[in-house]
Amino acid sequence: MPSEVKSVSGRGIPLVGNDIDTDRIIPARFLRCVTFDGLGAHAFEDDRIALKGQHPFDQPQYQGANILVVNRNFGCGSSREHAPQALAKWGITAVVGESFAEIFFGNCVAMGVPCLTADSETVKQLQDLITANPEISVTVNLETMQVQCNDFTGAVSINEGARNMFVSGSWDACGQLVAQAEQVRATAAKLPYIAWK
Repeated sequence: MPSEVKSVSGRGIPLVGNDIDTDRIIPARFLRCVTFDGLGAHAFEDDRIALKGQHPFDQPQYQGANILVVNRNFGCGSSREHAPQALAKWGITAVVGESFAEIFFGNCVAMGVPCLTADSETVKQLQDLITANPEISVTVNLETMQVQCNDFTGAVSINEGARNMFVSGSWDACGQLVAQAEQVRATAAKLPYIAWK
């Protein structure tokens, strides 16, 4: 299935700090959008303004990075789906952290963005390695449940249900429907209240 997510590779972006909530990830004034297009440009906007270009999302060495490395309780606060959407539109395809808010984690799974946990020592080592060399390659492997960054390898975890959804591609509800289009048509044809054309 084309929606399988067995590993994610790329460059990392360290975002240090605990309890970074969804209001900080995408400020409330950006929730009025009709689609999620363009949200990536506003990810962490208030933090970025306050830090005057020193936020990792503004620093040139992290542009194009796709694996976000965070600390504890990332994505807490309100349940806004806009937060993971903003990260994805910025280019994030996987997140490694100490822990995640449950609703944020669920929204990420529904979008195909794996959020994997690691102990605080592993997270700090990853953040330090990426800070020292922003061009370093990072790979998160959902089959071996490891994160690799040059010579460093650390253990990551994700609940088995979410892991299976990523590895099998079943996280993608729309993709499943498209892949089973003939079965959908056959079932619809048997229903007396649907005139399938």
